[in-house]
Amino acid sequence: MPVAVLTVDQRGSRTSDDRVPATLEALAGATLLRPFERTAGDEFQGVLAEPGALAPVVEALLREDAWNIGIGVGEVEEPLPAHARAGRGAAYLRARDAVTAAKNSPWRLRVVGDAAGVRALETALWLWAAVLARRTARGWEVADLVDQGLSYEEAGRRLGISQSAVSQRAQAAGIVEGRRARELVTHLASGLLDGAEAPA
Repeated sequence: MPVAVLTVDQRGSRTSDDRVPATLEALAGATLLRPFERTAGDEFQGVLAEPGALAPVVEALLREDAWNIGIGVGEVEEPLPAHARAGRGAAYLRARDAVTAAKNSPWRLRVVGDAAGVRALETALWLWAAVLARRTARGWEVADLVDQGLSYEEAGRRLGISQSAVSQRAQAAGIVEGRRARELVTHLASGLLDGAEAPA
């Protein structure tokens, strides 16, 4: 069964506060095969098999702008142990290679695997990261409300601004582009994790 192992390492941990506990708490609701847990020092790891879970996890990590993100795609030895950090297999080795490479890669993120769709997934994630990086706090405020299902008019009432102002913030934040990117990441992840052939 193909899975994605995520190995995530805090950037600049020697000169900043430990962010791992708060991030683990924020990601506690993610749909994972094995939940995230600290592996050593400033690093944590989890195993994901549900394609739809990848985009929300990566988006949350990119939003914090504090992590090197390694995603290894492939097989793991079964039965999978109860704890993510105890697993073995190709996906684990690739995740380790990925997080090491992420330290010198665009948006501090890499995807490693030998399936045809891995490069496409990594490219989609980089492009999505570029959209997310331009969002201000106000842009995220609107994006969060829209993700909750609010219309621009409803978001405006919640924020005490006009619908036109919400639309302007949404455009500046790339909300439409971000939604499409999220859909694309999920589609590409499905090709890899469900065993279907994804675009190369």
